[in-house]
Order: sequence, then structure tokens, then C-alpha cells
Amino acid sequence: QYQGLARRSTNEVLQLYSAHGQQQKLQRSSVVTRLHGAVKKRLKKDLKSLRSFALELSKEFQHQSRTYLYQVLTAVREIQLQNEAMQMFQMKAFDLEQSLQEVTERYEKEKQKRRALHNSLVELRGNIRVHCRIRPLLPFDTAAGHLVPQDRQRNVSEKVAYAVDDETVLVKCSRPGHASINKTFQFERVYSASETQDIVFADVAPLLTSLLDGYNVCIMAYGQTGSGKTYTMLGPQLEENFAFSLEDESELGIIPRATQEVFRLISEKPPGSYWVEVSVVEVYNNEIFDLLAKDSCGKVFGVKRDVVTTREGKNDVPLLTHETVENASEFLHLVNKGLQLRARHPTLVHAHSSRSHLVVTLTITTIVSEDNFGTSWEDEQTTQRLNKEGFCTQKTRENKSTSSSRASSPAQLEATEKLKQVKTRLQLVDLAGSECVGMSGVTGAALRETSFINRSLSALADVLGAIAEQRSHVPYRNSRLTRLLQDSVGGDAKLLVMLCISPDQKYLTESMQSLGFGTRARQVQRGQVKKKNCPVPSKAK
Repeated sequence: QYQGLARRSTNEVLQLYSAHGQQQKLQRSSVVTRLHGAVKKRLKKDLKSLRSFALELSKEFQHQSRTYLYQVLTAVREIQLQNEAMQMFQMKAFDLEQSLQEVTERYEKEKQKRRALHNSLVELRGNIRVHCRIRPLLPFDTAAGHLVPQDRQRNVSEKVAYAVDDETVLVKCSRPGHASINKTFQFERVYSASETQDIVFADVAPLLTSLLDGYNVCIMAYGQTGSGKTYTMLGPQLEENFAFSLEDESELGIIPRATQEVFRLISEKPPGSYWVEVSVVEVYNNEIFDLLAKDSCGKVFGVKRDVVTTREGKNDVPLLTHETVENASEFLHLVNKGLQLRARHPTLVHAHSSRSHLVVTLTITTIVSEDNFGTSWEDEQTTQRLNKEGFCTQKTRENKSTSSSRASSPAQLEATEKLKQVKTRLQLVDLAGSECVGMSGVTGAALRETSFINRSLSALADVLGAIAEQRSHVPYRNSRLTRLLQDSVGGDAKLLVMLCISPDQKYLTESMQSLGFGTRARQVQRGQVKKKNCPVPSKAK
């Protein structure tokens, strides 16, 4: 019974379990069905939303694409327009450059014409040509231990003088507590610190042609000590003997270049129509010394000379040594000998300060025919014919062999009535520099030299002032320097003053004084310089 009940219970349990399993399966199937329906519904909804979003995104993308494409097309159009505008601007710029070049060329031509007319006006009025050269800043301008007065210690290395253009100097003048003032000075030519000796001489060379055309010429360097006068006139000098160096031709100054140019011009003339003599003097402590004079042994030494006035009213230095030279090398050799005797003394401003005024004179004697004199005193064919016909005989002069390019001696010309002489003179002057004793620090004998230098330069300024104001009395006799240069300064020569200044702030006072001197010199009207068309009396040499 019990076993039957157990088997029945087991079967019931199994049936119940099976029914429960089936019920759970039905429940699960129902849940899955409901879940599947919900998921399907949600997916349909999400898919619909996604489709809607994709459509909107596609529409927005298409809209933005059209917008960006429009912007790109607009940008491309603008770039094309800009390129066209750039091409137009380039064409306009090219046209403007061409126009500017044409205007510049016209300006240069007009400038040259104006300068030529100005030079003609200077010739007619007898004005003094003034060129100004600004030297560069040099190491000794800021050297250690360089004595600078208290009132000049502000900005001692500041550059205050500039070349604005080739005719204008600008100077910045300033004092403590005062506004800076710019002052300008006009000259015939202004050289900046970067311009070379070649450029300087190129503006001087045309005057040398006038020398062989029958005019006296004088070129004078003026300025404060250490401003570059000797360098401009001679070139760099050797330390051991103060002679100028011939090694670097590009550095040669006006004096050696002028001599080379003179002999080049003479070489183009008929042989025997010219000869050249040279003299070298210095004015030291208001005394004139002949630097080519020789003693009984033939040694060169300085001999004191004096200036006298001749019957014709011209100034002359009796017994002055005149050496005949046949070429530039002989001339430079003689000048170097004279330079070794020139007075020098070191100062705080310049280690090789010149203590004297140097005057180198080239005298050119031209042989002319008396028959043609007054009409064409440079008639070259006449001179050649006369020389060939034997009017002059050859003679040895001062132990030198006579060259075919030299003229006959003056003593032989005295025996000839058909030949006369015309003398023209080229004076090359390297003035000693004006000094401020407080700057140079000189004492004793050097202080006395400074006093004479400043007094002679003041006398030169007084002479120019008197001529400019057309006074009845011109004080040439106040200094031997002015007496020696009286003929040149007074109107008997074409005069060029080469003004040399330093750009440094501490030399501002001296630079302004030099610029003032140059400005006064430009105002001098001496009347038209006369051509040397009168024969001079022949003298036995």
C-alpha cells in the first residue's frame, strides 16, 4: 500500500514538475514574446528616428556642402581678382620704377647742368670753391686716457656731423638743458666718411686742366687738428719719417694725384713746350722755411726765407729753391725729402700733429711763340716748328740729362726773340690745424706753436672777411702765411678750400668754427680770375 502510494506520489510529483516546467516555459515564452515585441517596437522606433536623423543630416550636409562650395568658388574668384589686381599693381610698379629711373636720370642731368652753371657763376664772380669732407670716427677719438674737458665729457663718442647729400652738412647742436638744434651748411661738394680718395680727387681734377689753360690754381686744406687734412692732401704717412706712402695708390692724396695728372696732361702736349719746377716751404711760428734748400755738402735742410713784394705788386720769396722735375716720381721724391723736415709734435688730440703750414708749389713754364702770342699762346704746331728749326739749343741743367719731353732752358730762351715764356702756378697747401689748448694739452714750445698756428689762421679768416666785405684795406701783412698766399687768396688763382671736419661730439666747437670759415669763404667775390697771357721776363737759371 505504501509502495503504491509512493509510486503514485512520485508520478504526481513528476507530473506536477512537468506541468510546472511547461508552465515556466509558457511563461518564459510569453515574456520573450513580449520582450521581443517591445524590442522590435523600440527598434522600429529607433530605426525610424535614425532614418529621420540621417535624412536631416544628409540635408544639412548637402546644405553645408553647397555653402562651402559657394565659399570656395567665391574665394577662388577673389583670388583671381586679387591676382589680376596684383598684376596691375606690378605693371604700375614697373611703370613707376621706370618713371622714377627716368626722373632720377633727368634729375642727375639737371643737377650736373646746375652744378656746371654754378661753377660758371663761381668763375665769373671769382668765388672760392669750398668742399667739405667729414672723416670717419677713429680709434683715438675714444682712446683711454684721452683728456676731455668737463664741459665736453657728455656723449664724447656721439656722432653729430652728417653728410645729408653731396652738397649739405647737417650738424646736431645740443647743450644740457636745451633742445637740440640742427644746423645745415651748404657747400659746392660734401664728402661723407665712406667716400674714398678717388672720389675726392675726381672733383679736384678739372681744376688742373685750367692750369695748362693759363690759370693759376690753389688747393688748400683747412680744419682742426686731427680732422684729416694731411691724409686728404698727401695720404697715409709712414711712422718713421712722416713721408707719405706710395704702396697703396688708392690711398694717395690730392698732392701726389695732382702731380701725376699734371704730368699726364703735359705728356699730351708737344715735346719741349713745358717744363715744371717745384718748391716746398713751411710756415712755422710765422717764419718761412725753404725745405728744399741744400748746404755746401748737398744735404737738404730748412733755410729761413722771407716774402717781398715785387715791382709788379706780386709777392715773391727771394732765393727760394726751385727744383726742375721731369716726372711725378721726381716730384714725389723731393716732396718726401721736404716732409721729413716738417715740424711735428704729438698732442692729446693727434699723435703726429703738424705744427706748420706746408705749401708745395708747382710752377709750369710754357714756351709760346711771340708771333702768335695773345691769340693762341698754346699753339702747339708753332712751338714744334720753332723747336725743330733750331731756335733753342740743348743744354744740361743742374747735372740732369735733358729729356726730349723737356723744354730748353730759360737762359737759352733769352737768345731767342721769337719765343716767350708764360708761367702758371699750382699751389697745394696743407694748413696746420686749429687747436683748443684745453683739448690738445700742449705746453712749452708746443704751446707757442699753437699760438702762432691759431693767429695765422685767424689772419687768414680776417683776410677773407675783408675781401668778402670789399674793404679798402685787406690785412695780408698780419701774417706771413697770408702774405705768402696773397696772390692766390686775393684773386690771382682759382681757389679750392678743402674743409676737413671731425664728426665727434667733443670736437663740435672746432667743427662749427671750420664750417663757419668755409661759409664765409664761399661768400668771397674776387672778380673773374685772369688768364696768364702775358710773358714773364726770362731769368737765367
